[in-house]
Amino acid sequence: MSTDLTERPTPTPPTPVRSPLPGLLHLVAVGAVLATLVAAWSIDFAPATLLNGFDEVIALLQRMIPPRLDDPGRIGGLAVETLLMAVLGTVLAAIASVPLAFLAARNTTPHPAVQAVARAIITFCRAMPDLLFAVLFVRALGIGVLPGILALALHSIGMLGKVFADAIEQTDPGPREAVRSTGVGYFREMLNAVVPQAVPSWIATFIYRIDINLRMSVVLGFVGAGGIGFALQDALRGLIYPRALGIACVILAIIAAMELLSIVIRRMLLDSAQSNPVRERAARFVFGGGLIAVCVSALVVLKVNPLSLITWVGPAIEVFARMIPPNFSALGGELFSAAGQTVAIGVVSTAIGVVLSIPVGILAARNVTPHPAVYWTARSWILVVRAVPELILAVVFVAALGLGPIAGTCALAIGSIGFLAKLVADAVEEIDPGPLEAVRSVGGGWWETLFSAVIPQAMPAMVGSSLYLFDVNVRTSTILGIVGAGGVGYLLFESIRTLNFDVAGAIVLVIFVIVYAIERLSGWIRSRLV
Repeated sequence: MSTDLTERPTPTPPTPVRSPLPGLLHLVAVGAVLATLVAAWSIDFAPATLLNGFDEVIALLQRMIPPRLDDPGRIGGLAVETLLMAVLGTVLAAIASVPLAFLAARNTTPHPAVQAVARAIITFCRAMPDLLFAVLFVRALGIGVLPGILALALHSIGMLGKVFADAIEQTDPGPREAVRSTGVGYFREMLNAVVPQAVPSWIATFIYRIDINLRMSVVLGFVGAGGIGFALQDALRGLIYPRALGIACVILAIIAAMELLSIVIRRMLLDSAQSNPVRERAARFVFGGGLIAVCVSALVVLKVNPLSLITWVGPAIEVFARMIPPNFSALGGELFSAAGQTVAIGVVSTAIGVVLSIPVGILAARNVTPHPAVYWTARSWILVVRAVPELILAVVFVAALGLGPIAGTCALAIGSIGFLAKLVADAVEEIDPGPLEAVRSVGGGWWETLFSAVIPQAMPAMVGSSLYLFDVNVRTSTILGIVGAGGVGYLLFESIRTLNFDVAGAIVLVIFVIVYAIERLSGWIRSRLV
């Protein structure tokens, strides 16, 4: 869960802010409070529980200090492996997403039925967590980096395909009509008139997805899908906490470096496109050449046979076919109880995350923060939290608080800060400065400016981002059970480990229905409120 830390483009005139519908906003707020209370009751979560566990977490962190790296060479190799997995998985996803996007976009699809199928594939990939894909691919292909690469690629199609298609739908039809008038075919029309308009958005999304996949590739090692996560899990399983913290510091450094590199690449590619066409072409040539070199290096370093990127289909289909028909009777009520617990973890963690994230996000907004030191402190805190995947936080809380949904809820709540606080800060920085200046001109202080001019303007974006956070947290909570942090993930992992694939099929279907239903619900509410 994360957002990019790009430098802001040239400011554009602010658009009028459409306020949420007051009645519906109040109804959603009341419903959210009631849902949080019911969800907290269902998993026995109470503020006292969190406070009592705080000392345990502090004690665990103290046992981790000082951090150490017992085998720097091996850890460094696994770190490089993790980075290359993220890049290669994202490239494969982009290659698959481009044709899917053309088929899924309403202004380029050859037929509505084709569009429906393409949209269904994209939705399925987005709804299924990448760690779930990794578990299935490890069972089909064995332990190694290939299952991790494929898991990242398939899940990334869900995001890249959707955003690529949206970018195509937003292109200007004028150039297409001009190209079509020359009598060229469909492919030349797309290549000459649509692709040049969509490429800037595609590039920004692609770079952003590499950033996300780097975070996700860290935890794939927990299920044997390669990367530095395996070493981290090994240290935690052996209770060697200083070594675990040392590996976590390496992960933090990698992700922070990738964050800064992505900012530089985005600035080089997108800013040059606005200022100088020659520089734009040169920048894209350098970026494309570098990306090809990295992909070739990844295949060599990771010892991945290029043919295996195609031949995986057979073994994977064999495993997936064993999940049909799904067996719902084996687990009975336990399955639906675990599914309910998964949703409850998502609800409570989102509520806590909203409460913790909004103040941090406001302080991290350059135009509102009371002091530069406060701004940099808030931004640094957001970066640190974003750099630690939720599954790693879950492992820490399980070690401190014990098995169960409380650990998963705490992990997602803390992880929410890195996601929502960044979105809130971005939203606050983009508000119209006029109302702020008006309040300050009549002697209004920081608090008056905040409540009179900042929050009213940023509220629609805050509501939309909070609903999106809920969607993300429910999706993430489905896999926390793999490390004992509650939810349906534990049942899934055990069913695959014991080769009960028909039971796993039932669990996968339940996860898909939950995630898809929550995504549609939150999307509908966002469309009505924002």
